[in-house]
Amino acid sequence: MNPVSSPYLHQSNSIARVMRQVCVALLPGIFVFIWQIGLALLVQILVASVAALVFEALALRLRGRPVRPFVTDGSALVTAWLVALTFPPLSPWWLTVTGVFLAIVIAKQVYGGLGQNPFNPAMVAFAGCIVAFPAFMSQWPSLGLSLSLAEQIEIIFGFSPRLDALSGATPLSAIKATLKMESFYASIQELLGSQNLFGMFAGRGWEWVSTAYLAGGLFLLYRRVITWHVPVAFLLTLSLLACVFWVHDPSRFASPLFHLFSGGVMLGAFFIATDPVSGCATPRGKLFFGCGVGVLAYLIRVFGVFPDGIAFAVLLMNIAAPMLDRHSQPAVFGTRGASREEKP
Repeated sequence: MNPVSSPYLHQSNSIARVMRQVCVALLPGIFVFIWQIGLALLVQILVASVAALVFEALALRLRGRPVRPFVTDGSALVTAWLVALTFPPLSPWWLTVTGVFLAIVIAKQVYGGLGQNPFNPAMVAFAGCIVAFPAFMSQWPSLGLSLSLAEQIEIIFGFSPRLDALSGATPLSAIKATLKMESFYASIQELLGSQNLFGMFAGRGWEWVSTAYLAGGLFLLYRRVITWHVPVAFLLTLSLLACVFWVHDPSRFASPLFHLFSGGVMLGAFFIATDPVSGCATPRGKLFFGCGVGVLAYLIRVFGVFPDGIAFAVLLMNIAAPMLDRHSQPAVFGTRGASREEKP
């Protein structure tokens, strides 16, 4: 009997191939980001990529593991790209390197490397740096800023002290500040009517970046790199919560459309919360995971300290992922109802 004949099927999928497709899906968002900010993002991606490969190689060597297979599988580069995309594009180079160190060494290699990390590495980097360096992590330049590549490089590598003067409020931070003011109605109406900051519905320029991430996420769904469960559950939950509060008091709370296309929602929904290692594996578990991220992200955004709560929402749900998987196991084939673990 031929061992490779049916019913056995061979799939040519691999970790490297999956990672390449994720990088391709990120390209639309990167291109739009560069169009809005400038080539500084490419510099950050380069710095993050080099740091990720160096840290990955050093950690593997210290652990006595082969270096080449893991360095070339693309997982470190995907993590580096996500760190660069979630950090301010004009942040100092050492902040990006610190974030990559937290992601690759602390969140990944300390736990055993690829496939063993309980927390999303890129979100560990973001959470660690925004707690340790809140001033640097909040210095987002206004989209459409006209600076030459040379000027941007000077800021990134510390040759120019202009970053403070170039930083401005993001739509999320502006809404957060408005919620703390007494005259909610007048303030939020003025903000939402300002084309300089809020554009059409979610922030001038940011809405296009989010749309590009959405396009990349749909590509991942089409290629079956991810499933629909987490993104749909996350986006629907966030939309429903935002709709309830917006209908209750539109003078204080932003619309669902604003929350969907501002900040890192689209990037988080398709590229971060769908991480198969730190997330859930069962279909029902993924739905619960996505719903939890949506609830926590909205609560942190509106009532918490940080303007965008995606990172902390994902990390908190990473803690709950094993429990969700355990209690959402599908029925064993040939049995009715409970899985084999739950049967007496």
